[in-house]
Amino acid sequence: MKNHLIDLNDFSKSQWDEIINLGEKIMDNPHIYEASCRGKIMGTLFYEPSTRTQMSFQSAMLRLGGGIIGFDNPTASSVMKGESLKDTTKTVSGYSDIMVMRHPVAGSVKAAALTADCPIINAGDGGHLHPTQTLTDMLTLQKEKGRLTTLKIGICGDLKYGRTVHSLVKALSCYEGNSFVFISTEELQMPSYITESLEKWHKADSLDEIIGELDVLYMTRIQKERFTSVDEYEKQASRYILDMEKLSKGKRDLIVLHPLPRLNEIAIEVDDDPRSLYFKQANYGMYVRMALILIILNYDIKPPVLLRGGVRAGIRCENPKCILQTETHLEHSFIECDGVLTCEYCETRKMYPI
Repeated sequence: MKNHLIDLNDFSKSQWDEIINLGEKIMDNPHIYEASCRGKIMGTLFYEPSTRTQMSFQSAMLRLGGGIIGFDNPTASSVMKGESLKDTTKTVSGYSDIMVMRHPVAGSVKAAALTADCPIINAGDGGHLHPTQTLTDMLTLQKEKGRLTTLKIGICGDLKYGRTVHSLVKALSCYEGNSFVFISTEELQMPSYITESLEKWHKADSLDEIIGELDVLYMTRIQKERFTSVDEYEKQASRYILDMEKLSKGKRDLIVLHPLPRLNEIAIEVDDDPRSLYFKQANYGMYVRMALILIILNYDIKPPVLLRGGVRAGIRCENPKCILQTETHLEHSFIECDGVLTCEYCETRKMYPI
């Protein structure tokens, strides 16, 4: 049993606050923590491209005095020879004290955690979850808004495949008084497994009409790599663009966030507005990841139970983007609730005769 972070819900709300508070302390006095991980090694396995997440994790470990190994291009590793996810992660976990992994397939980090010999942190698994980006966003809100409660949060763009917003909404819904506005096309709306647990949310078709009501506007790019059709991507890509005309309708204390990278969804001219905090947000990510590394390596945390359900005879996950489709040694495990089975890896839900 290891102190993995697969889903932010693996930690309690009080532990989220502890990570955020420690991140603030590190920002204020970084020299105190500069040797905290001396002699420790972090393995970074990035199966898909990353700038901020990868470099902020690496910078975090180096600033704590530790070392790093790993790859940022799977074609330069034995993955290119056909090595399975299990074999790669099992091997690297033997060289590491902590491991960070990004992978294009949902449920991949949980699958790796089942056999890893060290704690593993989810740095993004397909269009599923991105818990450390959420911790980054929460630290940003705490520093810039002074609170994580009573916020009206507009989330705009790709809500179907946007793992950053899935994790963010799940977390912020746990804080009192927060409400959400989902601004997207019907094709890219927030998945039902996120919305069904929310009390205060609604959809909006127009960014212009809603921006004046928001405390936070969280922009996302339309992710070309999540589409199987170029035509479908191009049809969605330019629907919502934040420019100065739209931003002028926002509150004076509105803050604009974006997990980056951006394409054309935020006009360059918006960068100079003091409400645009996405580059500052990226910097906060390093400090919150320093805090997370320290807590996972040094604190007595109750390890998550990775699989809570079980196998159902003759039933398999039908999501083509689930890790169960490629790691064939894994059993198709489901959680059952009220006639609905939920895949424990990708959270795809479906009604089954039970």
